[in-house]
Amino acid sequence: MKELFLETELLMKQAVDHFRSELKQVRTGRASIALLDGVTVDYFGTQTPLNQLANLSVADATLIVAQPFDPSQIAAIEKAILQGNLGLNPSNDGRVIRIPVPSLTEERRKEMVKRAHDMAEHGRNSVRQARRHGNDAIKAKEQEKEIGQDEERRGYEEIQKLHDHYISEIGSTLEAKEAQVMEV
Repeated sequence: MKELFLETELLMKQAVDHFRSELKQVRTGRASIALLDGVTVDYFGTQTPLNQLANLSVADATLIVAQPFDPSQIAAIEKAILQGNLGLNPSNDGRVIRIPVPSLTEERRKEMVKRAHDMAEHGRNSVRQARRHGNDAIKAKEQEKEIGQDEERRGYEEIQKLHDHYISEIGSTLEAKEAQVMEV
């Protein structure tokens, strides 16, 4: 049973970690290198993460600077940033790419919050799926007479506690991000 609880908790933890990593890509109106985490560049026929092709830095609260290791890739990097649907408009001077991060309008902030809520719902669904997986495994053990009905009930309760913990973690993370996005 202990292995089953650990496996279920690991699945739930992975769902929360995935949600947090996705949430980093939601714009808050401040420049952050994490905004570009999902951007991949076509580098000689291979999709390569932007951070492997350029040195990324935050110049100030509204500007990200990308300095490509290979200057011949400036056009490809600019194209990838534009295609990333991040609402960013890069410009270059032949050596570096400047990516201004415009301040968010109220409407755009609400869109970002809605997107964050969708991500949170996907995270909660993954946690629920992990709970279902754990409960099914407990039910199978009880049907094969490996455990008794009391152990089955305790197992369900333990998995429900894990579920509640990780669901509340997603909720608190979402609230913090929402506050961050809505602050002017």
